[in-house]
Amino acid sequence: MNPRPDGNYLVAWASTTVDSETAAHALAREGVHARLAACAQVEKIHSHYWWDGQLQQGDEWRITWKTTSRSLPALQRLLVPLHPYALPQWLWGDGPASPAYAAWVAAEVGTPVQA
Repeated sequence: MNPRPDGNYLVAWASTTVDSETAAHALAREGVHARLAACAQVEKIHSHYWWDGQLQQGDEWRITWKTTSRSLPALQRLLVPLHPYALPQWLWGDGPASPAYAAWVAAEVGTPVQA
């Protein structure tokens, strides 16, 4: 794990939303259990959006995984087929992190644990 030229360390993240708390926790656990993310956070939100030509609104649960840029494609390959939506939101990026936190994320993303 090396800092960028500006001295910052990076942590990658991925995020999606689902319409039930149960589905959110199931997806969160899958990514972490597979060791493709160090952690996942689940939070309740209220969304407004267009779908099928109609303005919609409703409660959703957002899941955000903290991972490495190397593990991000595998995390997506694992989770998108499990997603309950026909067109799942799948957003990702990276951001600066403290060296200690970035090191923790990198150390936790690795070999899957056998259940």
